Amino acid sequence: MSITDHLALVQEKIATAAKKAGRATDAIQLLAVTKTHPLETLEEALGCGLREFGESKIQEARFKVDRFGSRVRWHLIGHLQKNKVKEAVRLFDCFDAVDSLDLAEEINRRADEIGKTFPLLLQVNVSGESTKFGVSPAYAACVAEAINALPRIELRGLMTMAPYTDEVEKTRPVFAGLRECRDQIEQSTGLKLPDLSMGMSNDFEIAIEEGSTSVRLGTILFGVRKASKIRPLSTPDDL
Repeated sequence: MSITDHLALVQEKIATAAKKAGRATDAIQLLAVTKTHPLETLEEALGCGLREFGESKIQEARFKVDRFGSRVRWHLIGHLQKNKVKEAVRLFDCFDAVDSLDLAEEINRRADEIGKTFPLLLQVNVSGESTKFGVSPAYAACVAEAINALPRIELRGLMTMAPYTDEVEKTRPVFAGLRECRDQIEQSTGLKLPDLSMGMSNDFEIAIEEGSTSVRLGTILFGVRKASKIRPLSTPDDL
């Protein structure tokens, strides 16, 4: 199946999940996770009308941004080290997985140097897994307030990742927990946090039912990722 075929099936699933939850389909953004995929895949995705792409590695993103530029809105979806923020603010349009106040402050500092303001999502570790980044829900409100005060940051909302499981219904409490965390922050601080980024290829329908406004989809659109080795467009090894 082509990306066009996969996208049609995904859009149908998004619409069904949204209808089940009494939500509008157009309230849910599809973020195409293009990390580790070759340039041909991105070119085909653009041809299908996708414009929001998610990357997690600076080196890989550099090559892709240089190739496609402003045709794409680039989301950094992976953990970012502070020593790579300077280049990240040059490459990306928004930061979807900021997991500490220190990191947000460094993004703010580097953004100020180039005169840009960046949308940002605060990553919350709802599941409590030690292998996942993110602030504890107990501290999310105070971290959110501090980030919101940074002049070059637009805090748009929260994100989380649920544990991978074949029993996807088990992810529901994690997604509901992020929504409840957002609601508590808004109530206690007065902040407006419209965006909830949660749900991936295996669990996005449940995430939508629990309030996700952005689903991060890679495998279901593009197939299983291979080891990242990005080459110039249309080289024989990529065909």
